[in-house]
Amino acid sequence: MSMTHHELVQGSPEWLAYRAQHFNASDAPAMMGCSPYKTRDALLLEIHTGLSAEVGAETQRIFDDGHRFEALARPLAEEIVGQELYPVVGSNGKLSASFDGLTMLEDIGYEHKSLNAELRALMVEGCTGADLPMTYQVQMEQQCMVSGCGRVLFVASKWNGETLVEMRHCWYYANPQLAARITLGWEQFDADLCAYVPPERAPMVVANAVTALPAVHVQVEGQIVVRDNFQAFETAVRDFLEFRLIREPKTDQEFADLDLQIKAMKGAEAALESAETQMLSQIQAVGEAKRQKDMLHKLVRDNRLMAEKLLEKEKERRRAEIVREATQALAAHVEACDARLRPIFSRVGVSYMPQIRADFAAAIKGLRSFDSMQAAVNSALANAKIDASAAADKLDANLRTLRGVDAKYSHLFPDTAAIVHKAADDLAALITARTTAFDTAEAQRIEQERERIRKEELDRIEADRKANEAIANARATATAPAAEPAPAPQPAMALAAAPAVGRTFVRVAAPAQAEDDGATLKLGEINALIAPFSISAEGMRQLGIEPADRARGAVFYRRSDLRKLGDAGALLFSELEV
Repeated sequence: MSMTHHELVQGSPEWLAYRAQHFNASDAPAMMGCSPYKTRDALLLEIHTGLSAEVGAETQRIFDDGHRFEALARPLAEEIVGQELYPVVGSNGKLSASFDGLTMLEDIGYEHKSLNAELRALMVEGCTGADLPMTYQVQMEQQCMVSGCGRVLFVASKWNGETLVEMRHCWYYANPQLAARITLGWEQFDADLCAYVPPERAPMVVANAVTALPAVHVQVEGQIVVRDNFQAFETAVRDFLEFRLIREPKTDQEFADLDLQIKAMKGAEAALESAETQMLSQIQAVGEAKRQKDMLHKLVRDNRLMAEKLLEKEKERRRAEIVREATQALAAHVEACDARLRPIFSRVGVSYMPQIRADFAAAIKGLRSFDSMQAAVNSALANAKIDASAAADKLDANLRTLRGVDAKYSHLFPDTAAIVHKAADDLAALITARTTAFDTAEAQRIEQERERIRKEELDRIEADRKANEAIANARATATAPAAEPAPAPQPAMALAAAPAVGRTFVRVAAPAQAEDDGATLKLGEINALIAPFSISAEGMRQLGIEPADRARGAVFYRRSDLRKLGDAGALLFSELEV
């Protein structure tokens, strides 16, 4: 999406209406919690109500000087860039930016700030925009997001009237990682804005004046007359402790009041000590007055110490409450992110979200008021939510990438919980590497299997060839003219040729068995005798040889039937071509 230009006069009603409808680059640092001038809570209240803080005369003078210095420095910036720079207001979707300068091609921006001690210390020889405070980086990054420019010339200058006193510059280059955080930051800010309820505007906390306890004085006349107001002082002290001392502070106002009351009690302690000194300086024998003074001193001191402990305890409790609420809010956001991921890779009991850390205790360290603590924690919470959302988006994309991998590769990623946190490019490279290695190994396995089958087939063909040769040799031997008279007829066995050769029989020697002696052989034993040939029960039946017995799946034949098997084989062999 390209940038839309807007012709607006800064401060005009049209300009204010435009800013109310967009998220502006100048507000981005406050949204990200890195602005030294405005808190995230203040920005939420400002956008929600549409009311901005009033600008005082001194602040307005600073703004006016900044605009004047920006215009004076623009020609110098143009010399560095080598092109003209035009001030412009532009938007891209809901994001907006006011550019101090932009080239005609909108590929280079210009941002000016008044030179101060912080920038002077940072902008040294060789520095880049990455060395600048984050508040400036966030503002310029949003300018890059709106305009599409790849870099911004950052200039800081100081002028005396129209005369340049000092100027420094560096280049800021677009940072995709920061741009992604800003995008998520505005999304989170928009969500917070929709649910925003302005807090009740609390008045500035000023401790109420504590009615001073009566001044303590002791006057001794002569040697036995002691005049004091301890009774009146005691009445006032007890009234103060019973009815006015705050014992359960809850608001900033009550904490401030209790702090002042503690100071008043410290003053009463000091006054009692001073009274004792006055009394003893006038007379030594004032035992009764001293005992009463000691009692009152202890009464005030004990209650003052109690109040101090209470004040510190309640402050610590409130600080812990602020941190605890933020921790719970972050945990709820992380759980919502995790729930968003579950439909993608539904695995019971598995959470892919990393642990999102936020040091809320450090965020409130050194802050005195609870309002400032809450604002600091809210900014830290928003940034932690941005981190969680960024992690969830990354996991979402990576899990979808893994889910898109062919199911045949699913077993290659048993470590999904670890690799899903990789950068998208690294994960894609890992997937490619593993699937390629698997395909290569699978291709090799298939080729090896094919080679094994090919070898087995060749071996079978070779075995068939040898068997055929043996049969041919046997036939040649059987048909060759006898060199001498044939021996007496011998029993023969019928042998079935191997299935690949065909059904052929050959005469071989068989054990002589003239009559049935009851001996039997299993079909398997017969096949062992005629190996490498074989015959089935059906083949035996076709030769007229029936089983003598069957038991447990085994077929038994009479041993005397081997003669029939040999004779039948010899007959068939003489009739078949081999």
